[in-house]
Amino acid sequence: MSIKKIFFVFASLLAMILASGAALAANPDKCEPAEEFLILENQQYALCANATCTTLNQVAYCGCDLLKGNSISLPFDFGDGENVCTVNQDGRGNGYRVSTYSVPKRSVFPEGDYALYTCPGELNKDKYGGVAAASGSYAQCDGGLCFMSTKGRNFPGLDKLGKKELVCSCPITTNCEGSDANPEGHQIGGPYDGVNGCDPNACLKCDAARLTDAQCETSNPANFIGVQENVPVGSAAGTPAILSCLLLDGEVPRLNSCFCSCDEVNEDGSCAEWSVHDESPLDIHCGL
Repeated sequence: MSIKKIFFVFASLLAMILASGAALAANPDKCEPAEEFLILENQQYALCANATCTTLNQVAYCGCDLLKGNSISLPFDFGDGENVCTVNQDGRGNGYRVSTYSVPKRSVFPEGDYALYTCPGELNKDKYGGVAAASGSYAQCDGGLCFMSTKGRNFPGLDKLGKKELVCSCPITTNCEGSDANPEGHQIGGPYDGVNGCDPNACLKCDAARLTDAQCETSNPANFIGVQENVPVGSAAGTPAILSCLLLDGEVPRLNSCFCSCDEVNEDGSCAEWSVHDESPLDIHCGL
């Protein structure tokens, strides 16, 4: 999904929320520019990197972690000096938070029980002898609005949320955007075992909610994504590394990392057989 589309969804949801009541005054000193991004300093936020999601009416609803500290996001500038940072602060008195990014502690090597899985694109599909790029859809949660009223509650399509979990609404990036959008694929979160390493079943989500060429040619391809489809949270490959470097000033911990390789394809172009390759620990070289 393009930045323009993500911004449109974000701004539309935000307008409805802010219209319902006055917001608390935001502190611009808690919003630090970092290249084209913003760092939200010492704020409560939602982290969706390893979330489970369900879909309804072309939107992914994801069970995300409620955290406090520093996080990073695209700015989503709008109005008179408003952006993702001020919006998140405004949410304190209005029952919502914003989904932003920080390094998931559960993905840190060697103790983490999650990993960053790379679903290959056209440029790296043959890294381990693979024959096809991933062609799945994923939830793009940066800037998604999250509802405090869902903490610890039941939500359709999701297990009961924990006391520090809440539901975030995230637009869906489909495979219809083509390989030019993500030439090195996309990255999702998945389970990781300290003994057995990467989980090959996690690679099945590289083709989640895959849309056909005919569906992609329609005016609204996302309309074909079914109700309660388990789409993963994802981003263009390399985005987590960029955000981590900017947020942590180059001091990024080593991460659990897995690479999914499509070794055989079906007649419709979807992957018939995935294999997984453990690349842990992943050392991110920031070059700041």
